[in-house]
Amino acid sequence: MTKIKDLPLLDRPIERLLNNGVTALSNEEVISILLKTGTKEKSVKELSQEILKEIKDIHDLKQLNIEKIIKIKGIGKTKAATLIAAIELGRRINKKIDTLNNVKITNSEQVFNYFKEIIGDKDQEYFYCLYLDNSKKVIKNKMLFLGTLNYSTVHPREIFKEAYLVGANSIICIHNHPTGNLKPSKNDIELTNNLINIGMLLGIKIDDHVIISKNSYFSFFENNLI
Repeated sequence: MTKIKDLPLLDRPIERLLNNGVTALSNEEVISILLKTGTKEKSVKELSQEILKEIKDIHDLKQLNIEKIIKIKGIGKTKAATLIAAIELGRRINKKIDTLNNVKITNSEQVFNYFKEIIGDKDQEYFYCLYLDNSKKVIKNKMLFLGTLNYSTVHPREIFKEAYLVGANSIICIHNHPTGNLKPSKNDIELTNNLINIGMLLGIKIDDHVIISKNSYFSFFENNLI
């Protein structure tokens, strides 16, 4: 087992970063810097290798969650949280749109361009709502449900409760299809129609329901389903 402290000074990740720049580091070295230390059984280098074994390539690192990472022996909650935070920071840096708060929504593509960076490549389904004022500006953006979505797990009462709390005039629903198939499922259509009908009774309009994948989207509004 080779420990970082046993390496020649110039071969240690931090020293290599300082002397040669961050782009000179391997994926393993970057992760080693984030983890900082190993354990009695494994060096930080070996822990980094264990993490990389969990993915096909470095782009899949953003699919890891804390639960999966802490299953690796030697990685506790603190190391896992540090790694997840670094991944999230990178995602935020690369987002073209930082926030939708107070932004006027004029088309479905705006919604897609924001949410594709957040849920476009997730392997679970996420359900969000944008709550809009009477000028179509976003009052609040909230994730409401996570998991395999169906008609029974997405509760209209939670969606409309939030609308009342923030004084929303209308709502845009958003969720992703991890398979990449953007065709609305039977459950998607039933849920949307149910929300439209409830919204009519409550005086809160459903403006759109946008299904997101990594590269494209389906809008109920644009396809005349709302």
